Amino acid sequence: MINRNTKNVLVVSFGFLFLFTAYGGLQSLQSSLNAEEGMGVISLSVIYGTIILSSMFLPPIMIKNLGCKWTIFICMACYISYSFGNLFPGWPSLIATSAVLGLGGSPLWSAKCTYLTISGNAQAEKENKKGQDIINQYFGLFFLIFQSSAVWGNLMSSLIFQQDTNIAEIPEERLQFCGAALCNENFTTSGNFTRPEQNLVNILMGCYIGVGVLAMILVAVFLDNIDGKDAKEFRKDKGNQTFCSTFLATFRLLGDKRLLMLIPLTMYSGFEQSFLAGEYTKNYVTCAIGIHYVGFVMICFGAVNSLSSFSFGKLAQYTGRIPLFCLAAVINLSSAIALLYWRPHPDELPVFFVFPALWGVADAVWQTQTNALYGTLFPHHKEAAFANYRMWESLGFVIAFAYSTFICLSTKLYILIAVLLLAMLTYFWVEYNEYKHPTPAVKRDADKLDLNDTEKKQNIISQTRL
Repeated sequence: MINRNTKNVLVVSFGFLFLFTAYGGLQSLQSSLNAEEGMGVISLSVIYGTIILSSMFLPPIMIKNLGCKWTIFICMACYISYSFGNLFPGWPSLIATSAVLGLGGSPLWSAKCTYLTISGNAQAEKENKKGQDIINQYFGLFFLIFQSSAVWGNLMSSLIFQQDTNIAEIPEERLQFCGAALCNENFTTSGNFTRPEQNLVNILMGCYIGVGVLAMILVAVFLDNIDGKDAKEFRKDKGNQTFCSTFLATFRLLGDKRLLMLIPLTMYSGFEQSFLAGEYTKNYVTCAIGIHYVGFVMICFGAVNSLSSFSFGKLAQYTGRIPLFCLAAVINLSSAIALLYWRPHPDELPVFFVFPALWGVADAVWQTQTNALYGTLFPHHKEAAFANYRMWESLGFVIAFAYSTFICLSTKLYILIAVLLLAMLTYFWVEYNEYKHPTPAVKRDADKLDLNDTEKKQNIISQTRL
């Protein structure tokens, strides 16, 4: 029989599955669907730029005041607005809804991570196991379900766009501009960038809005408000000191050297995800075989990512984090080097699926293990830690999407490789530091402290600092 904590993790996971079935599918299509003047990738830059701003103050304030459940519920509504913006694509609608989504992005993910960490520690106490192991399993279970959203969202887009009557053959002379072979200043004139019929786009957006609303209903009805009592107690405290303390929590945590050294690794997560969603789908898939194949290619990524996430969540308790991070680094490094030399051609259709599959294995490690690492290193600063995670990951997205239309693809690949190497170097420092100075295990009594008891909380905080 499924225990209460596992049930809650499943509800969160399926809620995110439905929500990101819509957003994940839209993100994969933006660079191709709204290619005019780079409108699609610029809207993605606005999303992650706004996420950075919201990361600075919104997650601790919303989670402390509303609790994780209702923070997740409200932020899901922000994501749904982006689908409405794509119903009437244009600069005003896309930029406005991108900003709204960005405001909800950081609180949504911080609340999810906090919820899974609290549930993992609670279940570990019941089973008399290490909290880190249960947290790893819960994050693995979450990403097993969540990452499959790429399958369903992209399956929707591919099946719908295949009904398009405007699909045309790509002339051989245009294929020379696909991949990293040449740096074409007017890239939108190359490859196959015919936009699907608007009625098909409207049908797709309607489907995406529907599954987003379903996610909100699922969370509202079935998710337990496990930190609702803490949120209620926090709202009773009207002191300015408490508000300022919550407001500045994200920045105060930057005083911890471990967090500073995790910044390159966290930013790399944004770089590698944006490369696949923005560059690979546009410069390789859409350019060489057409936009109607983007969904099928990303389905391959999502399926492999989902299965790998669950496997690595289980495997981590036997191998530890370090071998998994090294595996992901080797896969991404070798794939990036191969993409520098591969010249995409319609006759090599299977190859278009190989790279997303490899990327899915690596991304499963970056997502499950980096999230779990933050939860393990900062057990008493969960909201602020995951807000920092989302902020720095989003900065990686913003930088990558911002230079998307200005520099050559080969240069982008070199940047990706350089950030990866830096990320692994600083990650090894964090692991060495954790080996020399282990983070104290979570004590459940600490989670039950009255939020007004600042003296006791300060004692706990001091125990976790180096």
